[in-house]
Amino acid sequence: MSRAIKLGPVAGVVGFLAVVELTSGILQGYYVPLLTDIARHLGIHDADVNWFEGAQLMVSALVIPAFAKLGDMVGHKRMLVVSMGLTAVAALALPFSDSFWVYLIAWALMGFYSVWLPLEIALVFSRSRTTDAPAAVTRRAAGLLVAALEIGAIAGALVAGQLVDSMDLRWVLILPGIAVAICFFVVLFGVKESPDLAGGRFDTGGLVLVSLALLALTGGLSFLRINGPGDVLSWAVVVVGVLLFIPFSRYELRQADPLIDVRMFRSAALWPVFLTAGLFGVSVLGAQAPLSTFARTDASTYGYGLSATSGQTSVLIGAYLLSLIVGALLFPVATRFVTPRIALIGASLLVAVGYLLFVPLHDGYGQVLANMVIAGLGSGALVAALPSAAAAAAPAHQTGVATGLTNSVKTVGGAIASCVFGIALLSRVGDAAGSSTGTAGSLSGYMTVWIVCGVTALVAAVCLVFVPKLAFQDARVEEPIVV
Repeated sequence: MSRAIKLGPVAGVVGFLAVVELTSGILQGYYVPLLTDIARHLGIHDADVNWFEGAQLMVSALVIPAFAKLGDMVGHKRMLVVSMGLTAVAALALPFSDSFWVYLIAWALMGFYSVWLPLEIALVFSRSRTTDAPAAVTRRAAGLLVAALEIGAIAGALVAGQLVDSMDLRWVLILPGIAVAICFFVVLFGVKESPDLAGGRFDTGGLVLVSLALLALTGGLSFLRINGPGDVLSWAVVVVGVLLFIPFSRYELRQADPLIDVRMFRSAALWPVFLTAGLFGVSVLGAQAPLSTFARTDASTYGYGLSATSGQTSVLIGAYLLSLIVGALLFPVATRFVTPRIALIGASLLVAVGYLLFVPLHDGYGQVLANMVIAGLGSGALVAALPSAAAAAAPAHQTGVATGLTNSVKTVGGAIASCVFGIALLSRVGDAAGSSTGTAGSLSGYMTVWIVCGVTALVAAVCLVFVPKLAFQDARVEEPIVV
């Protein structure tokens, strides 16, 4: 058994960064129990809520590569402050409009928060290089940061669920923006910059190429949602987006200092991590809105759903997020007894089991709660483990890029899932009597969501089998008893 790892010289910065993740959690949890209320406020279909999620994921996918690279070049703290300022502006703009399009734009721009955790992990790893066990220290710090994130998400979900029943929606929506604005100044004055920055010249050409590829891919997926899966033009745009990654990769291989060193995707330790992150994004990002709307669906009208109030839904989501905290904190403990690779495989299997249990067990509040807790334990471990695993396996001068890539591919996976799930939920929409006038998603659509989430988690577990047995650990101090 390996000895316990202490944070040592990074304890102070982790404390300040925990405030950032607490705020990030508020953003991620606060709006979930409000999605049905926002849909009714805007007069849109439940399935159209996925537009908010999809647009935000698209923005996240675009900004993460640029901000991660700039973090390595000019400072992780500096880019963290910039991204927080942009997020605060978007969050404060959200309450002041009743327009679907303004909501969509503001919601999308809040996607800048997605770069916070990768920048924080890179900042911690850069400071922990002076310790005997940088990978282990980073894993423990990541677990604490994710725990703070989920505590914020729980608090956000519970507070929002209670406030929306007693306050005007506009006032309810302004609180997250105030929290981000406060956090901006906490980081600005409380966190020191990373040491040993890489410097260099920013790869603008690479950014343009990868942005075009991502825009085509996510744009094609959006067209599929509008026009349906039978639209040939939409599929053509998706294919163009995928093919554009070929010239991007060739261009990056010719650069001395590329935006994304695509050679990392050839690394035996990194490619399964990146693929797992993408597959994990399907459930952790793409399934959040469907879980909320399923809980709020009136079973007496549609024949399925939990008929939960906003308050009951917030409690359900709070329990799920609490399980994420437990999973995040247990991951570094588990790696004292088994290799990080085995712990990652186990976490992926928990996610798979949790979502696949929804297929036979979804009629009662207790059943849904149990399924979400199982999936949450695995999800919490993966949220904490994937960026720290990438940081441990990446070249020293590309820590930010590697951690950012885990979030980038996770975001792309979530964006694809959001589109697919939106289409699935629109399938055979109606009430229990077969009316087409209902606004709830279809039961077959929800079944699709759960099955896809479970199967992708199983595939992720298989991919992790191919990671080298001793990856992501500090050989000098860690001697796991199981490999």
